[in-house]
Amino acid sequence: MKKTSLTILLMLCAGVASASDNKKNDQNQNVTPQQNVANSFRVITRPEIVGLWGMEIPNNRKCIEYYNFKSDNDVIIKSGEEWSSGIYDYQPSAQPDEQLPALVLQVKFDNNQKDCSGQQVDQTGEISQYFVKWKNPSTINFCSNDQAEKCFATLYRVLP
Repeated sequence: MKKTSLTILLMLCAGVASASDNKKNDQNQNVTPQQNVANSFRVITRPEIVGLWGMEIPNNRKCIEYYNFKSDNDVIIKSGEEWSSGIYDYQPSAQPDEQLPALVLQVKFDNNQKDCSGQQVDQTGEISQYFVKWKNPSTINFCSNDQAEKCFATLYRVLP
């Protein structure tokens, strides 16, 4: 009986040791020598104005005009039934304390429907320049000059 118990115990230990050796061999086969791999990370900066912004229309608080500035310099503008698409160029100021960033918009397409203010004007081809006064990261003003003396619109960030 002792011989049988001892034989069974040895067989079990041998089986466990063999499984452990097989596991180590499998792990060693999966390991590949580390090669010099070029860094594939790219850092892409985008203008801080990129995102979805909303502006309440003073005479129609139920209607919000949306500006969606995309990272590829495309812009979509939605106001009431009107929607427009175009391109923009945001130029941050080299001297933020002295001059405001500039924003140039060019409308490439306008569906010529009524906007939030009730007007129906086809803006296709129009080019506008604004100066952007940042109140905080989620609130900006559009101004007509770089000294922020005549600001006429306040936009609030809706989505980053």
